[in-house]
Amino acid sequence: MDNKQPLIISMDLREGEFEFALSIETAIVVAREEIEIIDETVESVGRLKPDCDKIDYALAAGSGALCGLIDVFLVGKPGETPVGEASDGWFEKRVEDFAKLCGWDGKGDDARKAAIEFLEKKFDVPYDQTGRGIANEIYALTPENHHFKSLGHNPTLMGLFFSILDQFTNQSHFVTESQLIALQHADDGFELRGNGVPAKIFCGFANWFGHLVSDVSGSKGSKGRGMGIPSPVWAWVNDVIVIRRTLRISPTEFDSMIGELSMKVFRQGFDTRFQAAQLVPILVNEAVVRLLYALRRAVKYFLATKGGARSFSEMWEMCEPFSNPTVKRMLTVAHGTFCMLDAGDAAIRAFGTGAGTFNATEFFLRLNIAGVGRFAISLYGETARAISLRSAAADADFALREKTIVDGYLSGLLELANLYDDEKLVDFVSDFKRSDMYLQAFEKSVRLAEMRKVKSDKILRTKSDIDGYFAGGEE
Repeated sequence: MDNKQPLIISMDLREGEFEFALSIETAIVVAREEIEIIDETVESVGRLKPDCDKIDYALAAGSGALCGLIDVFLVGKPGETPVGEASDGWFEKRVEDFAKLCGWDGKGDDARKAAIEFLEKKFDVPYDQTGRGIANEIYALTPENHHFKSLGHNPTLMGLFFSILDQFTNQSHFVTESQLIALQHADDGFELRGNGVPAKIFCGFANWFGHLVSDVSGSKGSKGRGMGIPSPVWAWVNDVIVIRRTLRISPTEFDSMIGELSMKVFRQGFDTRFQAAQLVPILVNEAVVRLLYALRRAVKYFLATKGGARSFSEMWEMCEPFSNPTVKRMLTVAHGTFCMLDAGDAAIRAFGTGAGTFNATEFFLRLNIAGVGRFAISLYGETARAISLRSAAADADFALREKTIVDGYLSGLLELANLYDDEKLVDFVSDFKRSDMYLQAFEKSVRLAEMRKVKSDKILRTKSDIDGYFAGGEE
């Protein structure tokens, strides 16, 4: 250790541990690293706090209101609005494209029905009972409801499981009146292709997916819009019933009520096609809010930054509309406003069509379930950030107090470093040996004495002072 420098003790305030630095320079480096860590802790709080002003909130609410009006007047309920019709047309084209991909020649008077017929034959399944024989007489399976009741027609993981199960066992599982029914020997002419279990599972998956595509725009005998496949949201009603029956939990009156409501909603056209139509105003709302956020920050950046100092990376860091709490808060406001308008319109129309009572079917036909789900995600994010912010704020408060201590410690270290920076002064002894350097030697010795806080009347400033000092000492 350098014998000219004092021993420095460095303390980590967070861990409560003491470390001995070998030099002042080392202690300064450690202290500065500690300050950097503290600053990062404080900055982490800023990354969790939204920085929305009144204009941000107004723009977000305006976007939500605009998209709410789009939902009310352009989406509405199945089969009545332009967006719904556009969604139906889009799915029809995709069915035809998929059929051509699978080998359909594109011929037929009615392209949609011809494509559906081709796919139904190519992706045959044993659970496609449509009101034939015992299925209709005992279990009331009809062309209007069998897509919803049949578990293999559900576009969910549970639907995939029962589709493959039914194809392996030649059964047909469906839900009716909150009961899980298994129809044995569902189709004597069905045979699952594939050599070995893995190949059969793959063929079963292909049949499930291909049959869903064939039914997404109705069946070949459908008149008008036809009955599509259940929306993933409402399909889970049957999935929950299956899970409850598997756990041997008896169905309740609420289960029966929800099952009946979901069936009514489906029969009036709330299928996957209409669920896709409901996504349109949600996606528009999402895009508009993020665009408005980015544009406002881009304008601020260009106004505050001169041309020569501008860079794309800095602008993107300021305008990036995806991973910061400000734009997420704006999205929460936008989707909340959207849901208020949508739910309000659905409630008013439910009371209007119910002749004084609440028409639940009308309400859920018009309620944008995708919008409610997106708003719920935003609320969850806000709650999670609030919890994280509360924890981070406590750490930041402690870090600020710690920084005050470390700043004082660093100031002391810098003062010590200046006090003991005497390498150019302590060589005055050798200067005294050189007669031509004695003047500089006196100056260095005086400056060193002043740095070490020697009293002014004790400092020997000239050669005569030294001669007098030693003369007096000899006496």
